[in-house]
Amino acid sequence: MRIDFHTHAFPDKLAARAVGSLSDASGGLPPCTDGTVEGLRASMRAGGVDISVVANIATNPRQMHAVNDFAALINGEDIVSFGSVHPDAPDALEELSRIHALGLKGVKLHPEYQDFFVDDARMRPIYEKISELGLITLFHAGGDLGFPGPYRATPERMARALAWFSSPVVAAHWGGMFMGEEVLRHLCGRDIYFDISFGQGCIPPSLARRIVDTHGCHRLLFGTDTPWHSPAQELRLLDALGLAEGERSAIEGGNAAALLGICGA
Repeated sequence: MRIDFHTHAFPDKLAARAVGSLSDASGGLPPCTDGTVEGLRASMRAGGVDISVVANIATNPRQMHAVNDFAALINGEDIVSFGSVHPDAPDALEELSRIHALGLKGVKLHPEYQDFFVDDARMRPIYEKISELGLITLFHAGGDLGFPGPYRATPERMARALAWFSSPVVAAHWGGMFMGEEVLRHLCGRDIYFDISFGQGCIPPSLARRIVDTHGCHRLLFGTDTPWHSPAQELRLLDALGLAEGERSAIEGGNAAALLGICGA
């Protein structure tokens, strides 16, 4: 089973505008889907992906409830949908309880879009509530093509924030986009998962292999960041790493299946 732990999709009526805006913000990054759920499913079929985690993001407090309503709507057998809370929403803690009640298994937090430093003390009550509910937290980590530095989720900051969690944490983009050496220094060997999304062309295979060897393949999760990268792109990066069969199967799906509680994978 192949599980893509990091994808995005939007309501049909908003998808074209959302993808266009995000593409413009990143300097014209071309999408590989139209941003809809059916576009994601088409990409999954083409890439041999059985299940995708859709990482929804509440980019402002006003849209938080609608984002989580959409997350619940698309949650199903082939889509594992994560909700989101905005740190500035006065009812963020209550919304986390609603996310749990909706049957969602995790939350996506994006320090750049949501304007917080990952180790800011104001985030501690949110992290502790997430942990109390047993939800998975998926962070955007490292740099971002749509934002200038200084970045809010560096590996060093992420390492400090881990002290406030007792439920699983996933740092996207090999633990920190464009920050592989810092990932090796501050995060490898810690109790944290890395998804490997948006890695092809952005991390040298030699550096990726060092992260695999140092952190362990049991803490790595296949991901694409669709609609920005396709499964084929990220599989090409895996091909370059010289992984053993067991390492590869764990990264492509076994680790994610265990984390998500998916039986029969």
